[in-house]
Amino acid sequence: MTEFYDLAPLDSKCNPFPFQQFKGKVVLIVNVASRCGFTPQYAELEALYKKYNDKGLVVLGFPCNQFGGQEPGSAEDIAKFCSMNYGITFPILQKIDVNGRNENPVYKFLKSRKAGLLGFRGIKWNFEKFLIDSEGTVLARYPSLTKPMSIEPTIENLLNL
Repeated sequence: MTEFYDLAPLDSKCNPFPFQQFKGKVVLIVNVASRCGFTPQYAELEALYKKYNDKGLVVLGFPCNQFGGQEPGSAEDIAKFCSMNYGITFPILQKIDVNGRNENPVYKFLKSRKAGLLGFRGIKWNFEKFLIDSEGTVLARYPSLTKPMSIEPTIENLLNL
């Protein structure tokens, strides 16, 4: 059976990005898009990352174009957008599918560990969030409407702050 730390998705340059490097850290994973009504959440995700990264928080963005074609760009386009518009410094990985036949193994794992509202396993839209504790357990799943800063108290608790 796969564990969180066994996963190794691809980064934006198609190089393996092993999750083993996050042992002992709290990880927030988000499927992101540049042309979504929730795109301004990038600002709060970056704020959390800057505030808590040195204390053990990692934020990971997975671009996805499955919802309304809201992430059509190349890896370079996405990186440029994130940098210019939101000053993103947290890792933005390879664009993936989060549902369906070509679903990325990371999302297959996350959804198998934490269902959404009413037991729905699929990702409903951009900016769904998964919070993983320092032992690799998928602790919580938050819908797109949940603002990243509202998760801050839980993150602080997990970081023992």
